[in-house]
Amino acid sequence: MDNLKKLLLKIVGIAVGLATWIFIYLNIKSWSETLVYQLLNLSHSSLASALAYFIYDTVKIFLLLILMVYLLAWIRTGLKVEVVRNTLQRLPRWLGYTFGSIFGAITPFCSCSSIPLFLGFTSSGIPLGITAAFLITSPIINEVAVVVLFGLLGTELTLIYIVIGLLAGMLGGIFLDAINADRWLEDFIKEAINRNGCTPMQTHYESISFDQRHQFAKAETVAIVHRVGKWIVLGVGVGALIHGFVPEAWISEHLADGQWWSVPLAVILGTPLYTNVTGIVPIMESLLIKGLPLGTTFAFSLSSVAISLPELLMLKQAMKPKLLILFFGYLMVMFTIVGFVMNAVQAYLY
Repeated sequence: MDNLKKLLLKIVGIAVGLATWIFIYLNIKSWSETLVYQLLNLSHSSLASALAYFIYDTVKIFLLLILMVYLLAWIRTGLKVEVVRNTLQRLPRWLGYTFGSIFGAITPFCSCSSIPLFLGFTSSGIPLGITAAFLITSPIINEVAVVVLFGLLGTELTLIYIVIGLLAGMLGGIFLDAINADRWLEDFIKEAINRNGCTPMQTHYESISFDQRHQFAKAETVAIVHRVGKWIVLGVGVGALIHGFVPEAWISEHLADGQWWSVPLAVILGTPLYTNVTGIVPIMESLLIKGLPLGTTFAFSLSSVAISLPELLMLKQAMKPKLLILFFGYLMVMFTIVGFVMNAVQAYLY
């Protein structure tokens, strides 16, 4: 009876914690704006915008990190991870890349918010190519952005954007697996892969109690948050400064002529502009209206949502420098090629 009472209390505690998580998550944006613009009484300046953005994104990412790592750790204690891994390996690999990209497309995360899931999947032994397909596609596509894209840019450009996002993820996964890029993961990821695939966990997973699962998930969450927390704060801080102080008008003014170098330059300029796809769609519309070529606009927008300095700082904890360079190099080359191709066929799309 006492054990049942303890179990019920723990279940109630988790339920209350989840309800609190949802309540905070749904109110972060309004609370951050209230704090900056009303309680601190800051004007609607670049500094105020950057501060509100920093508070909102930092809290949001930490909430997602805690929830996702806890849930994935909990699941790993009761599932034979090697069965999932072997199933994916027995399937045609292209199907795994497809699943990874599609899952990325239906999860509404920005480039930094998708990293907790990437860490959890990779630590569970899912092939790096498949998790990379998710990581690449997730910030590029989400259901809200698709609706906004359709409303502002029409059906044709929306479909093109979706196809580009899915292909970028799939081809990225193929590339990383082809060069055996998992050898350049950081040691703690490799250790987690080995630990989750060890014989004791496979043998006794059915007998793990509720409390043991909770303690394991809690320990995993604390360890990962402690490891990457400082990089989240630093990364979002950099992104918030860029978000608040980089003038968008300058970009369209200097890239509207369509010279060949404008595409790689757009990719380079878009890289530090940490934003999400929903926020970039109206910018895409304004850039196109101001005369920026279609391919240059796509290159800039894709790089700004899929590549960012904050993401690099966070992934630095999971990827060794060589893998980081290859990962971001692939994205920059991919989006440059997309820009060139879209500029070349623009006449046939309008």
